[in-house]
Amino acid sequence: MSKEKTKQLHKNVAPFAKSDKKKSIIQLLNTIPPLLILWFAAYQALSVSIWLTAGLCIIASGFVVRTFIIFHDCTHGSFFKNKKANDIVGTFTGVLTLFAYEKWKREHAIHHATSSNLDKRGVGDIWVMTVEEYQQASFWQRLSYRFYRNPLVMFGFGPLYLVLISSRFNRKDARRKERLNTYFINAALVVLYTGMILLVGWQAFVIVQGITMFTAGALGIWLFYIQHTFEDSYFEEESEWDYVKAAVEGSSYYKLPKVLQWATGNIGFHHVHHLAPRVPNYNLEMAHELTPPLQKATTIDVKKSLESLRYKVYDPEHKKFITFREVRNAAKLTPVSIALKPEKTSLETK
Repeated sequence: MSKEKTKQLHKNVAPFAKSDKKKSIIQLLNTIPPLLILWFAAYQALSVSIWLTAGLCIIASGFVVRTFIIFHDCTHGSFFKNKKANDIVGTFTGVLTLFAYEKWKREHAIHHATSSNLDKRGVGDIWVMTVEEYQQASFWQRLSYRFYRNPLVMFGFGPLYLVLISSRFNRKDARRKERLNTYFINAALVVLYTGMILLVGWQAFVIVQGITMFTAGALGIWLFYIQHTFEDSYFEEESEWDYVKAAVEGSSYYKLPKVLQWATGNIGFHHVHHLAPRVPNYNLEMAHELTPPLQKATTIDVKKSLESLRYKVYDPEHKKFITFREVRNAAKLTPVSIALKPEKTSLETK
């Protein structure tokens, strides 16, 4: 994509990068109160059936995801025009979703600045190895990577790691504001959870909160994973990396049923979000529909998204993700092709 087209694309999306206070407040009202009501209903349902409670918790987890999208917009400064309002709502929703606001804000900004850049991996993204890196890795490095990319680990242990460890501790290079914010959210969680346990009992609290937050965490990781891990996803080295290509070709358009699109705060329009992070979630669909070049992004539906679980390693030579089996086959073929390659004759070397 030429620089002129890049500038034009940014210009076309710019009108959508404006928050609307009325829409933001409405979104808060149709997200937070229903979440609290569903949580209470799930607790009350314990006296009827654990399965009814589990069902209500799963529905509640959708509202946790939607709450996280509000949190996410606040980290980009796109939910409200006022920075302080974003910080207050972001911290509040950080308590509800168990994420440290300032810490996640910083790491996510790095993710946007380095997404699909092979030379700048490691912060705010999913661990991706290239074919060469995987082939040259030690046994234990390969085992760790395979363990990490296993769906049971990524979507099972992943949510627990994020909320119990990653979000509870500051980075070593964290600034004072970031550290204090993490301490505040941790303290707020201790007070809130202690109060809830005293009110409803620890067993009921663990069941309702555990199912709700674990399901929401798994869904959140899935959304992040699927929108950057598809067969022909864009990855380039620093010298060739382009921000717009990384946004439009390295992020997918996850086409979801309307109910799921609503619950996930339109984050399926991930290519739009990466191109223009200041576009609030309620404007993402409009930006996609009214900007034809954005409609060329890779479109993935629910059925097709399940296929992406196969993709484990990125192949820079062929510009696509491949499976572990394909990596093994490539490793077997390489020495054979070298052995079969004819040696140069004396005339060819002269």
